[in-house]
Amino acid sequence: MTQTIPPPPAETLSPPRRPAVAAPVAKRHTGGWIAFTVAVIAIVGLGLWWWRSSNAPSAAKEATTKQTRPTPVVVATAHQADLPVYVDGLGTVTALNTVTLRTRVDGQLIKVNYTEGQLVHAGDLLAEVDPQPFQVQLEQAEGQLAKDQALLNNAKLDLSRYQDAREAVSQQQLDTAKSLVAQYAGALQTDQAAIDSAKLQLSYTKITAPLTGKIGLRLVDQGNMVHASDTTGLAVITQIEPIAVVFNLPEEGLQRILKAMKGHSSLDVQAYDRDMKSRIATGKLAAVDNQIDPQTATAKFKAVFDNKDASLYPNQFVNVRLLVETIKDATIVPSAALQRSPNGIYVYVVKSDDTVENRTVTPGQTEGDHVQIVNGLAVGETVVTDGVDKLKPGSSVTPRSTNPGPTTGPTSAGGGEGDGRRGQAQ
Repeated sequence: MTQTIPPPPAETLSPPRRPAVAAPVAKRHTGGWIAFTVAVIAIVGLGLWWWRSSNAPSAAKEATTKQTRPTPVVVATAHQADLPVYVDGLGTVTALNTVTLRTRVDGQLIKVNYTEGQLVHAGDLLAEVDPQPFQVQLEQAEGQLAKDQALLNNAKLDLSRYQDAREAVSQQQLDTAKSLVAQYAGALQTDQAAIDSAKLQLSYTKITAPLTGKIGLRLVDQGNMVHASDTTGLAVITQIEPIAVVFNLPEEGLQRILKAMKGHSSLDVQAYDRDMKSRIATGKLAAVDNQIDPQTATAKFKAVFDNKDASLYPNQFVNVRLLVETIKDATIVPSAALQRSPNGIYVYVVKSDDTVENRTVTPGQTEGDHVQIVNGLAVGETVVTDGVDKLKPGSSVTPRSTNPGPTTGPTSAGGGEGDGRRGQAQ
């Protein structure tokens, strides 16, 4: 028989054992990483603190040096000169005289003696109408005159005979002879008038230039029939030497211009191109219209130019500058030097120690890029024209001088506060 061995009691069984080294090893590994991370952070923090501490004085020193470094600026010197004052307007070149060539008789155009665009002179033969019909009329009138002259001579002889034989003829015959002589004398006057008319018509067959100017394109070709009633004409002659410019100016400045005209025999007028960059010609003010246009509130002016070089052309658009006065010995600076604040207009004046001060000034007339200083600035003082945005009173600067340039130019002269912008003299 098989013997069964009973299991041991439950209290005698012990639980399985874990490896003794497992828990301590894991704990030691985690703590090492934490310590390493804390050490790295501490080292980085100390390094950053040391870097900031060592560089803070240098940054402060650099900022201080930057603040005290002189500011580079562009300057100009206030100078004394005559300042012209202009008023500007828009004008159109207009021919002083324009003539349309027309025939004064009917006939065939047999000759054209000009070239299109040619400069013709007064009296030049330009075209000719067939003169033969008018030559025939002249010969007929001359023949009739000869006939009536013979009749008059015969009537005078008869009258002389009747007067010699007074007793042999009646009074009626004598009176008839006198009347016949007077009749033929009147016929001679009529014949002479017919001759003059025929000669006049014959002269009209030669068409000459009535003035000196440039002739335009041909409107009728040679060989065509022309008539005195034609409206188109043969060609157009335009006078270009001299030539006129008609321009408008606001009525506000009319009295000032009229006053200037009384003090001068004539006022200078300058014509500029469309871009207001190049001066084309210089002329004189010739006339002022006798009324103001109520729709535009402007007055019309006419200036005359010699135009010897033909630089002005009829119907050309130009900018006009009228010189109304010249301010003598004005203190002038570039307009860019003017600055604005709630307290008024001022400039930065450079002192002898290369520092700037804020100086309030009173501007006057403006001409181009220059402005007159009425009060607040003396001739010879230096003002800042560029770089003012970085300045304040007492700032140290490194000035660079510029040439102030002329006081005249193609830009408009201004009035009022003289702020350096384009404007009209009022």
